[in-house]
Amino acid sequence: MKMTFRWYGEGNDSVPLKYIRQIPNCSGIMGVLDQYAAGEVWPEEVIADYVKHVNSAGLEVEVIESVNVHEDIKLGLDTRDQYIENYNQTIRNLAKHGIKVIVYNFMPVFDWLRTDLNREIEEDGSTSLYYDEKELQGMTPQELVAKTAETSGGFTLPGWEPDRLAELDKVLKQYESVDAEQLLKNYKYFLEGIIPTCEEVGIRMAVHPDDPAWPIFGIPRIAHSQEQFDRIIELVDSPANSLCLCTGSLGSSPANDIPNIIRHFAAKDRIACAHVRNVKYLGERRFREASHLSADGDLDMFEIMLALYENDFQGYIRPDHGRMIWDEQARAGYGLYDRALGIAYLNGIWESLQKMKPRQ
Repeated sequence: MKMTFRWYGEGNDSVPLKYIRQIPNCSGIMGVLDQYAAGEVWPEEVIADYVKHVNSAGLEVEVIESVNVHEDIKLGLDTRDQYIENYNQTIRNLAKHGIKVIVYNFMPVFDWLRTDLNREIEEDGSTSLYYDEKELQGMTPQELVAKTAETSGGFTLPGWEPDRLAELDKVLKQYESVDAEQLLKNYKYFLEGIIPTCEEVGIRMAVHPDDPAWPIFGIPRIAHSQEQFDRIIELVDSPANSLCLCTGSLGSSPANDIPNIIRHFAAKDRIACAHVRNVKYLGERRFREASHLSADGDLDMFEIMLALYENDFQGYIRPDHGRMIWDEQARAGYGLYDRALGIAYLNGIWESLQKMKPRQ
């Protein structure tokens, strides 16, 4: 297991690399180059400079997040082949500089979604990401996009490409003729186009679950349960077609038994990396992010880490979506303090497991 920390890049992240380097047992980062829109090729020279910069701080960068899939691919439009070729070129460019895992998602239109980025937690005065389906029902998609941008604190939002969202009305109209089965067929076409390249260069694709774990605004979503992920890994049967097991995204639905889902896919060696975080259920399709301490939310962090440990997980882990504490000003969910506490907590569980259950 390698413990990592998400980092958005110099000048685009409130957390400097030297602080990340000081977090115990943090081997490196899960990196982002979000200056490139979905469908664009990530230039090799930019990747090289990025990796060199991270390495110079004493950290690895073997996982890249948010190589976003162009909407034309998800919609199955005639233009998708060019965007798939561009994606393949980005895969090749990343592999040349030591990248081993690419995290992505196949969520139509919206990436992750919340109704509040800074909801105060009454118990301690910290703030966290928050979702309430009833609040969403009172908004149009356009109003939600505007509210999210206004409360982002000036930071870019991963997966929320301004160019695409500027044509939101058009995109929503296009999805009226796409149901879940058609979306799955379009997904299969995408995977068939990129997995041979991944196998050639030694990269694993790690699909992130839908966040939250249900359809939004009537748009289909196909990656938020064990059954759906079974279908996805069967679309192209290859270790390169794997999962980013995000406990919080899957855990937004109480119907998902996270430890059992981990055991199911770890036994198949289809978990390339994991985002480990906690959520607190507040009602039907209503939840907020919590600290990583099990007692502060409704996910059992010990059982989650145990499931990874017992299956000899050798991939990458990072804490995810921390609260904003100690008056920190940062991108919502991605401050330093609470995520660093999260790493310390997960490290403590892992060390205890190593001493309690030493492997032969």
